[in-house]
Amino acid sequence: MRVVVSVIGKDKTGIVAGISKVLADNNVNILDISQTILDNVFAMIMIVDTSKSKKDLLELKKELEKVGEELGVEVIVQHEDIFKYMHRI
Repeated sequence: MRVVVSVIGKDKTGIVAGISKVLADNNVNILDISQTILDNVFAMIMIVDTSKSKKDLLELKKELEKVGEELGVEVIVQHEDIFKYMHRI
């Protein structure tokens, strides 16, 4: 299953590492990643493959949101189909 992970917040050291660690610890593969920093605002979008994870999407979402809270950023986790449907023209 492909999932979109969006992260936004004030830039600081360790955001990519913190989010990536949660994914790696749960056997989730990062398929694509884009990040930028605009006027000290960090923004990242990842497409990940959760098919080998032993956790369901809700558990993974809660874990990523918890780490995001610790890092001071907002993390949004959505199934790829929902993301595409919400952002279609």
